[in-house]
Amino acid sequence: MATVYELHPENPQVRRVEEIKEALQDGAILLYPTDTVYAIGCDINVKSAVERVRQIKRLSNDKPLTFLSPSLSNIAAYATVTDPAYRIIRRLIPGPFTFLLPATKLVPKLVMDPKRKTTGIRVPDSKVCLDLLEALGNPIISTSAHLPDDDMDRNGYAGKAELFDRFDKMVDVIVDTGEDPGYQVSTILDLTGEEPQIVREGLGVEEVFSLV
Repeated sequence: MATVYELHPENPQVRRVEEIKEALQDGAILLYPTDTVYAIGCDINVKSAVERVRQIKRLSNDKPLTFLSPSLSNIAAYATVTDPAYRIIRRLIPGPFTFLLPATKLVPKLVMDPKRKTTGIRVPDSKVCLDLLEALGNPIISTSAHLPDDDMDRNGYAGKAELFDRFDKMVDVIVDTGEDPGYQVSTILDLTGEEPQIVREGLGVEEVFSLV
C-alpha cells in the first residue's frame, strides 16, 4: 500500500518533499502530478526502480523513458544540445514540452533509445516537480500513468480516485496536490536533426508552431 503525501501545489511543504526524496533515493516508485498528466517515476540513477517502472508500464527495454530535469543547464549535462536546439528549448521551458536529444553518458542505457542513442527530457512548469528535482539532485523518470485497462473518463484518463486506487499497490509513494489529473500530454519535439520535427502534438503545440 502506497504512502500518500499531500503537497501544496504552489508551496510544497519542505519536510514532505525531503521525505519523498529519501524514498526515491531508496528506490521508491512515485505516482505524481506534472504540468500535463499524472506520471509514474523514480530516481533515474536507481536501476532497480527504473526496471520496476518498465514492468508497471509493460515497456520493453527498447522503448525509451522520458525524464524530468530542472533547467536547461541540467539538460545539457544529459544531452548534446546544439545552438539551434538551445535557442528553441530556452524559449519553451518550463512547459509541457518533451525534447528528443542525443544522450550523453550520464543517461543510463535502460532509459535511452538503444538504437538512436537519444533521450527525451522535459523541464516541467510545476513547483512540486521542480522542488522534488532540486531536493533529489537527479532527474526523475516521467512516464504517463496510463495503462490500457484503466477505468477511463471521457477524456481518456482515469479520475484521481480511480488513478490512486489503481496504482495503490503498484507504487510506493503517491503525491496528492488536491488537484484533478490533467489529461493532455506534452508536445514532443525531435531536435536530433538539422531541422526540428514535431513528433507528437500536445499541450503548447501552437507555441512550437511559431518557432519551427
